[in-house]
Amino acid sequence: MKINSYHEMNGFALDMLREIGSIGTGNAATALSTTLSAKIAMSLPEVKIMGYNQAIDCLGGPEKIVSAVLVHMTGEFSGIMLYLLDLDFVNIVFDRLSLGTIDGFEDIDELRASAIAEVSNIIISSYANAVSQLSSISINLSVPAMTINMLGGIMSVPMIEYGYVADTIMMVDGKFIYNGGEMTSNLIMLPDIKSLNFLLNKLGVFNG
Repeated sequence: MKINSYHEMNGFALDMLREIGSIGTGNAATALSTTLSAKIAMSLPEVKIMGYNQAIDCLGGPEKIVSAVLVHMTGEFSGIMLYLLDLDFVNIVFDRLSLGTIDGFEDIDELRASAIAEVSNIIISSYANAVSQLSSISINLSVPAMTINMLGGIMSVPMIEYGYVADTIMMVDGKFIYNGGEMTSNLIMLPDIKSLNFLLNKLGVFNG
């Protein structure tokens, strides 16, 4: 058995992906706590399968300015992971790293951009390690690429790379909790269909 699109995943498959999201978010919270020297907790993550336009609307609309870090996955598992961070989140990172908060993304300099890329890479690696931990699949991650742009422009990247085989994305919505408030961020995890089938086989969702 195999699937041809994300929408064909059954309830068991989604439950396994939620488990990956839960482990990944937990690992990321631990790593963030160490990096930022602060207590970071986590909420229960959601795994959402939705269309590109629906995802853009859900994340705040095409004109919303966000920072994003893109990593390509290769090896036994191919695809991309795109991590999106709101201004409130990056300001907490900057404050904890003594870089000073900013009023808008236009104030980000090279040092702050490097901090965003490093923190995002830690979080992305936590999710990749969760996939490997549960499935014994080897995943290689590219050097993270950070950008600041309108959400519509950023989301065009997965559309261009995978829109010809999938009209949907997989989003892990796991909020980190710091000092009583939520740190809003979202992970777009977009394996190619062949890799997704390989993962589901490894997880015992189906055979063949």
